[in-house]
Amino acid sequence: MATLDTPSAAPRGRREAHKAATRKALQEAAHRMFEERGYAQTTVRDIAAAAGVTERTFFRYFPSKEDLVLDEVLDLIPVMQAQVAARPADEDPYAAVLGASLDLIADGGPGLMFSGPPQRFPGQPVRQFLPVLSQFEDGLAEALRERLAEHDPDAATPLRAAVLARAAVGAMRSALFAYTALPEEERTPALADELLCTAFGHLREP
Repeated sequence: MATLDTPSAAPRGRREAHKAATRKALQEAAHRMFEERGYAQTTVRDIAAAAGVTERTFFRYFPSKEDLVLDEVLDLIPVMQAQVAARPADEDPYAAVLGASLDLIADGGPGLMFSGPPQRFPGQPVRQFLPVLSQFEDGLAEALRERLAEHDPDAATPLRAAVLARAAVGAMRSALFAYTALPEEERTPALADELLCTAFGHLREP
């Protein structure tokens, strides 16, 4: 049986690799287009053409432009968790999340962060975004709870981790909204970093 199954394994592997490459090409093309034209001015046709595929191919991977962005939020969860876990042990939760966010942006980061995505999705119900946002917050809460447990297991409660994660995400989103509200010519990586640091600074104010 193993011998009979072997010939089909390679084609399946190549198909999966091709699908992954096409999906990545679409996401990277969207990043570039959002940066060059802004989210609202970028169409599915633009993204597909920049990725070298047809609109029909785009819709095989993403039901809409909004879904591409939301899908990227889900992809970001394990990346963000790993970044938070890798931060210095002496950093408090907010410092760890801020540092992880700055590192992601410095590394090119996801197109979702500070590359002209929407503050909201026009014409799309809010309920489409909320479950994805909740999953991101839950993933961050899990990473923060593990950090808290290393220092004080008794204080590493699910509620505490959830509060810290949702407050941190609120600071991230507020900085993003402030950034995307600026004229395009004023948006710079340095300003993105400054807005993030300022937003997290507000979390520490009495």
